[in-house]
Amino acid sequence: MSRSKFMSADDAVKLIKDGDTVSLIGGGGGLLEATHTFRAVSKRFLETGAPRNLTVVHALGIGDKKQEGMNHFAHEGLVKRVIGGHWVWSPKMQEMARDEKIEAYVLPSGCVMQLYREIGGGRPGLFTHVGLGTFVDPRQQGGKMNSSAKEDLVEVMQIGGRELLWYKSFPINVTIIRGSFGDADGNISMDQEAANLDVYAAALAAHNSGGIVIAQVRTAVDVNSLPARSVRVPGAIVDAVVVDPKQRPSYGVPYDPTLSGERRGPIPLDPPEPLGIRTLIARRAYRELRDGAVINFGVGIGEGVAKMVADRGEVSRYYQTIEHGTYGGSLLVGLMFGFARSPSAMIDGPSQFDFYAGGGLDLAFLGFGELDAAGNVNVSKLGGLTVGPGGFMDIAQNARRVVFCGTFDTKGAAVDISTSGVKVRRAGDVRKLVRSVEQITYSGQQALKRGHSAVFVTERAVFELTAEGLVLTEVAPGIEVQSDILERMDFAPLVPKPPALMDRDLFID
Repeated sequence: MSRSKFMSADDAVKLIKDGDTVSLIGGGGGLLEATHTFRAVSKRFLETGAPRNLTVVHALGIGDKKQEGMNHFAHEGLVKRVIGGHWVWSPKMQEMARDEKIEAYVLPSGCVMQLYREIGGGRPGLFTHVGLGTFVDPRQQGGKMNSSAKEDLVEVMQIGGRELLWYKSFPINVTIIRGSFGDADGNISMDQEAANLDVYAAALAAHNSGGIVIAQVRTAVDVNSLPARSVRVPGAIVDAVVVDPKQRPSYGVPYDPTLSGERRGPIPLDPPEPLGIRTLIARRAYRELRDGAVINFGVGIGEGVAKMVADRGEVSRYYQTIEHGTYGGSLLVGLMFGFARSPSAMIDGPSQFDFYAGGGLDLAFLGFGELDAAGNVNVSKLGGLTVGPGGFMDIAQNARRVVFCGTFDTKGAAVDISTSGVKVRRAGDVRKLVRSVEQITYSGQQALKRGHSAVFVTERAVFELTAEGLVLTEVAPGIEVQSDILERMDFAPLVPKPPALMDRDLFID
């Protein structure tokens, strides 16, 4: 039988119909993003007005905070609903959610990935403890991020005497994925990609929902030329293969076999950062590490701890993971968060989140936007803008210990750091230690209930979560407890007399 699934991006996106539910794969910085195909969707809509009223689902943040990724879908009329795990990579979509131009929902990234697998398996949905006591719990917001979002996507269930959340299944009509190589039968290899993410699970969800799978690749190859173990998505569930010879691992980085894990190579070291707020916080957080621990680094200041581990040649002392399914190696930061140079292993995203949900993490280094007296953390909605937690909730709720890293306050803060300690010249206009967080992304109560611990590291002070409340455990040299800490908080922590001083070695540049 002669057949070919190769077609142009313009022809492939004509398969998308008005009102379809479309799942997109990718991570920030262009990781596994089918950019060429995304552009074709935007182009078709702007030229013809079709397709219209799509529901777009994505687990991780997709875009460059400018034009790429989800920004190609941020047109009024093209999308009516977005169910996304992380939104900051698309300011345009954030604005549409804020202005009630779409129905905006946020679900934890791991739950989205695992839900694809449940949809593909024909099951009623995902049953999990992840999200209990947070904004995705229907007793709070149920993941609804604006007034236009009306549907209940999550319910509370009692199963075997255990309280769980039910993330409900729904059909996926189209999935757009990316790989490295594809043949006319539709077999897709991802050998030169920097992660697997949720590619197979999302493709399975679309195919078994009676939908279609569009796969973008960089290189077309002959049928039967791909080794069977290299095929991550079989042709049986792929409907169209789009070839983009200009496809890159990320927006700005050419093909690099050390990023795809095909070979290991020397890790280039960046010059050390001068001692500043972020460096100081990372140094103190680094002290929480212990040999042999299975750890996760989140985006933000936590990346600084990963950089310290790499710079000190200590990668082999710990089992490093990121939610994209990558283990080991040297983690890249900033726009390239999600990439690792010379990783030791890569697994699928849903399986990585299974590992997290089951309690496989010893330690996680994460950021925080707001913190309140109960130890609740908000990173998902700040200043009225939909941010989304990405993998934060799946990780924070399940790691045995979480090290939250963040500045004490923000917007206009001026702090001097020297060998003498910390001097606050100007307090920030926005307080981060508040009476009640805008939205609960991490529940202190749930953490204590599960027997987990949390520490909050700032440049001025360190706090520990206890059953009695937040305890001020350490203060930076040079800081006045009353004027620099307590008067700059909206609640009163427990304060030992006197609290310990942060180690002065942290302040040596």
